[in-house]
Amino acid sequence: MKLAADNAASRITVELIKGMLNATRREMEALITRTAMSPFIREKKDFFTAILNPAGELVVSTSLTLAGNLVDAILQQYPVETMQDGDLFWYNDPYTTGGAVSHLPDMVFVMPVFAENRLVAFIECWGHLWDIGGAVPGSISPTASSVFQEGVMIPPVRVIHGGVRNEEVVRIFTRNSRFPDMLEGDLNSLVAACNLGRKRLEECAALHGADALENAFEAIISQTETALQQQISAHIPEGSWAFRDRIDSDAVSDRGYFVDVVMHQKKGKLSLDFSATDRQADGPINFIMDQSVPKFMLGLYLTRDIQGVGMNAGFQRAIGEVITRPGSLLAPRSPAPLGLRSHTMFRVNSALFGSLAQATDGAASAASSVYVLYYLRGTRLGGGEELCIEGLSVGYGGRQFADGLDAVYYVAQENYPVEFAEMEFGLTIEQFGVHCDSGGAGRHRGGCGIIRDVRVLLEEMNLGIRIDNSRYPAFGVNGGLAGASGRVLINPDTPEQREIRPLSDGTRIKKGDLIRIITPGGGGWGSPLERPAQQVLDDVLDGYVSVASAERDYGVILNANGDNIDTKATYEHRRSMARPKAMFHRHGHYNADDDRKDAPKT
Repeated sequence: MKLAADNAASRITVELIKGMLNATRREMEALITRTAMSPFIREKKDFFTAILNPAGELVVSTSLTLAGNLVDAILQQYPVETMQDGDLFWYNDPYTTGGAVSHLPDMVFVMPVFAENRLVAFIECWGHLWDIGGAVPGSISPTASSVFQEGVMIPPVRVIHGGVRNEEVVRIFTRNSRFPDMLEGDLNSLVAACNLGRKRLEECAALHGADALENAFEAIISQTETALQQQISAHIPEGSWAFRDRIDSDAVSDRGYFVDVVMHQKKGKLSLDFSATDRQADGPINFIMDQSVPKFMLGLYLTRDIQGVGMNAGFQRAIGEVITRPGSLLAPRSPAPLGLRSHTMFRVNSALFGSLAQATDGAASAASSVYVLYYLRGTRLGGGEELCIEGLSVGYGGRQFADGLDAVYYVAQENYPVEFAEMEFGLTIEQFGVHCDSGGAGRHRGGCGIIRDVRVLLEEMNLGIRIDNSRYPAFGVNGGLAGASGRVLINPDTPEQREIRPLSDGTRIKKGDLIRIITPGGGGWGSPLERPAQQVLDDVLDGYVSVASAERDYGVILNANGDNIDTKATYEHRRSMARPKAMFHRHGHYNADDDRKDAPKT
């Protein structure tokens, strides 16, 4: 009886500590939101917070799958015995940290936490900094050909030692920014968040004891590991499945690239082989993929319905080896540029889902489109640099249980409100709406992208744009159709209309010009002919699907007013329509082997 009571008490303590850890993470995030100065962190929420155990394993965090092994690179330079209370380490160098951070604007801050005279945890946060030098304002350019054009690189460095900040290091760093005051404000915000996290963990250790804190860390990780192992055994049979997804170009050349993965399941253990992935790119789509990234992607998806399971090192433990090939798109050699690594990161995710779809007879999401960014660079009316960097939402892939999400930027991040963008930058937003028919048709429709019209108010600006999924739209799964592509028009619907390359930089924009950015949609899941006709009508009335698409793709015939279903005509039309049997769709229906004929046999 005493043992059972002790176990129950221990489980209660673990849940109490888990609650305190998640509350700490949310409090850190709230502090960053309130105090950061740059729009990317303050408004778009492009930051990450985490608590790690003394070995550097993730315990709780923001659910953002770009995170690598955040502490290992620090421990290689600074052994634990050299650390003390009040220390803080920072870095943004992907190459010397093995992909712990994936491009230079994401500055990582790590602070050790001590209790009862020993290291008990690490607090970590990173944020996407507005400008850290480099060839262009904002640091990232679609046309970069070297990482040295993308800003200042900081290897793991102890920037605060025993509570004393190394002002010389900070001054060197901020001097390389075109917006030094904004940069220092963001640095102070992120450091303050680390200090807050350290304080809360010290309070937790004082309340429950250092041993209980570390035991809770292990219990939280083990719970996640067990949950994922059970999902793998229950839903993925033994065998091997391969898939290849494609990237439009790297902007420097017009060449397309691909991510290739082979998923193996043997005795309940998954392993992932990316060695057939394309060579590293000339342009900035290279992605130094830490082994944890695809594990987090699969772990979050497979455990999505399990209450109490969050993203942590349990996902890393539950999935086996991840293989990449040196010199490839996922393991590039320095100084390959990295600024647009998200184009490749999204393809890692969709390639995993493509493999999973084959293993589970289609029970995996269709592909999502890559989020869109544009840059406007110029001179303010009163002098000084003007820089607008805005992320735009896209459509996400349809799922076997629901439609894809419409108009989403990225996990845990947000879009700029129109009012903020107009107040902050030299522009007005004249249209912000749904990109009709961009979501791939399916039993569960792909999410729709958006249309955003931006009117430039300054005398002259340079436009940089990054839209993927133009040449290779997001694929559909299990009978679903691919999403629609995106594009960029200057002065649309006028005699001066012109279309620019979707991945380009340096386009000159005059005062009064209108930029129309049309973002791509997500792939559909399941046959469109199985979507209830009433849902198709609802989509037509809401502006997500056109009357023409309702008939062509879904087989739904509407009346002359487009506001009611012709039931008999719909029934006959659907009976006459073909139902392809191939698993995937993009430029036509295909199976995975059709797109990787040159790859090694699995």
